[in-house]
Amino acid sequence: MKSGGQRIVVVGGGLGGLAAAALLARAGHRVTLIEAADYLGGKSRRIEVAGQRVDTGPSLFTFPGVWRELARRCGASGDELRLRRMPEVGRYHFRGESVSLPVEEGHPWRAAWERFEREHGELGAGITALLTKDPLDRSALPDLARLLRTYGARLTTRSYLDSLGWMPEGLKEVIAIHTLNAGVSPARTPALYASMPAVMARDGVHVPEGGIYETVLALERLARDAGVEVRTGEAATKVAEGAVLTANSRYRCDLVVGAVDEDRLEALTERERKRPQARLSCSGVALYAALDRSLDLPPHSVVLPESPEALYRDLEAGREPETTMAFVNYYAPGEVYPNRRPTLAVLLTAPPNGRAYAPSDAFVEREVARVSEAVGLSRPATEYFAGETVLHPSYFEERGGSGGALYGRSRAFWRSGPLHRPRYNDRRRPWLWRVGASVHPGGGIPAVLGGAMISTARLLRGLGR
Repeated sequence: MKSGGQRIVVVGGGLGGLAAAALLARAGHRVTLIEAADYLGGKSRRIEVAGQRVDTGPSLFTFPGVWRELARRCGASGDELRLRRMPEVGRYHFRGESVSLPVEEGHPWRAAWERFEREHGELGAGITALLTKDPLDRSALPDLARLLRTYGARLTTRSYLDSLGWMPEGLKEVIAIHTLNAGVSPARTPALYASMPAVMARDGVHVPEGGIYETVLALERLARDAGVEVRTGEAATKVAEGAVLTANSRYRCDLVVGAVDEDRLEALTERERKRPQARLSCSGVALYAALDRSLDLPPHSVVLPESPEALYRDLEAGREPETTMAFVNYYAPGEVYPNRRPTLAVLLTAPPNGRAYAPSDAFVEREVARVSEAVGLSRPATEYFAGETVLHPSYFEERGGSGGALYGRSRAFWRSGPLHRPRYNDRRRPWLWRVGASVHPGGGIPAVLGGAMISTARLLRGLGR
């Protein structure tokens, strides 16, 4: 432990907490990170299924420039992660139509996609910069102005896509479905989300060699190398000015960085307030399996619901949808993971109802059968399972938001997604800062890491003053 600087306790060892801890320790402060679970990573976790390695949580790594910037600020090279570019963003299935992104030659949507990618694909560098810069930073203004010129007065994903009369309706829905990465409908996310598929197609989507959990391990190395004291199996019971309490310890500190869900953090500070019934972001039912045979599937597929609008309505109402949106992630033996068997993840978007689901549940069984048929399997995917683990809203509720909401409370569209302006700090409690799940409204790994950079930069500027 370092002898100088401020004493800082980071509560929560997910991606955001690890990144913040590494940055603060690198700046010369005495940092202790406490995590309730016996592993680091939060929703990003490494498990074993029938002897095979499987990683939960985020499936893909986008905007790798954000990782490189974080590594630079931590005094590292960025090569701590060996990122493998996937052959495509994914294969999408919608109402009998099957299409890859980028849209392949000969497909009826090809011309429209080429136009869309020309207009949006080059925004990646600017978005990467905005993900790592404080919105009040003047150097961010040119990139922000370019985005505003792109969307004009059409500020939500839905309104912007609806304005593109030349785009096929099916392609619009394939693009719009990406807003569920923020847990809400395209009417509740900024227009920026419309650009994401084009940027991902141009710049690529990646998976670290060895699996997505390698991101957590790389962040842990950055934190430990910077001098962070990491304590797992330590659940915070109270967060107050001057100390963080656990069942067995009292961690005295000058500052606290909360890297857990917003409601949980408020409860720990004993300032939980009665709020009007809040809309919640979506949850999920995730089936992770080792298979008894190889399948003819691409690494990443997305199956859309029969009616996206009905799905969005059902999720906001907390109802199980008739048909949902599903990710299907398939890795052959030795592909990315050092496994002998192929592995499969079927991730079903679900309402934040706090329920525990099993493969035999009616909703899961029905949707697995529909998704399996859509991706070209002759039988439901569960019939190929040699072993499986199921994560569900009840599991996610234990580790995060109310009802298992993956991205916490749903916010107004201008506060949703990676370019939001969250409450990183509370003026009434200047000793308390937030990163990760406390403020994260969707956007994947880049938004979490970028938010940690922005929040800690503000904290460090305050300490400098």
